[in-house]
Amino acid sequence: MIDFRVAVEVGDLDAVAATLADDVVFCSPVAFKPYVGKAITAAILRGVLRVFEDFRYVRELSGEGGRDHALVFQARIGDVTVEGCDFLHLNASGLIDEFTVMVRPLSAAQALAAAMAAEFAQIQREAITG
Repeated sequence: MIDFRVAVEVGDLDAVAATLADDVVFCSPVAFKPYVGKAITAAILRGVLRVFEDFRYVRELSGEGGRDHALVFQARIGDVTVEGCDFLHLNASGLIDEFTVMVRPLSAAQALAAAMAAEFAQIQREAITG
């Protein structure tokens, strides 16, 4: 889990993608339907890192067996403060196969939805081209 956190914190997007399983399921805090697959998940994460300002993890929690993790974060989107959590599950190979994000407060979720909607054409292109 340290590899994912460190990759995000240093902005190494290739290393972030390398922590994802090919069949990863990404559940967005602002979209009803999950996204399935490494390419789209990596593209979404690149988009999120473009949208968030001053992103930082402030706490990490791990479950027994080391396959479940919660990474609590803080960031900004413009003047809106975002608090959230990345819930990650690792497969038997140690790759992330389930990735769920939750954010608060409602104003942060709304700002995230608007910012990601503006990024989505780019995200779709990146998912196709890698």
